[in-house]
Amino acid sequence: MITIVDYDAGNLKSVEKALDFLGEKPVITREKEEILKADKVILPGVGAFGDAMEKLHQYGLVDVLREVAQKGTPLLGICLGLQLFFESSEESPGVEGLGICKGKILRIPDQEGLKIPHMGWNSLHYDNPGRLFEGIPENSYVYFVHSYYLKAEDPGIVTASTEYSTHIHASIEQGNVFACQFHPEKSSDVGLGILKNFIKIKKEEC
Repeated sequence: MITIVDYDAGNLKSVEKALDFLGEKPVITREKEEILKADKVILPGVGAFGDAMEKLHQYGLVDVLREVAQKGTPLLGICLGLQLFFESSEESPGVEGLGICKGKILRIPDQEGLKIPHMGWNSLHYDNPGRLFEGIPENSYVYFVHSYYLKAEDPGIVTASTEYSTHIHASIEQGNVFACQFHPEKSSDVGLGILKNFIKIKKEEC
């Protein structure tokens, strides 16, 4: 069973629809027991870092997500979900993230001719072999919508990166924890391939 964590951060239905297309029947929930017994957990999200952390605290999900990461259940963060896995964000000074991974979320620097938020298709460079990208050619294009980006403390967890005004860590893998700054559920066949690879990952492999 795959659970999609519901914490009022949007983007749930498009992830559910993509998983349905792949033959899965995900459960959208914020119930602790449902999340902890899941075979896989997905934390999607759009919106502001501080607001999202407030909602996770409100629904008692902070410790639940940390427990999911600790017990080895495959866990996937998408867009804002990736950012929440880390320690802090320039978007919300003083707000602590989940701290599952080490690194900071920074604002994309202004650059003449480039719009922020970054909205559109960018190609991926593979920094380290990552299970999410098995069978997916390097330089494949995926869809981004964001104003803030990850700078991971350990480059060894970065599986893919892209360039937009700066060098952006676009995807990470740390044990059983996976995350994408881009939206695989909106990235056509490439994105479906990434989600299919996540579905194939088993807990004992992590």
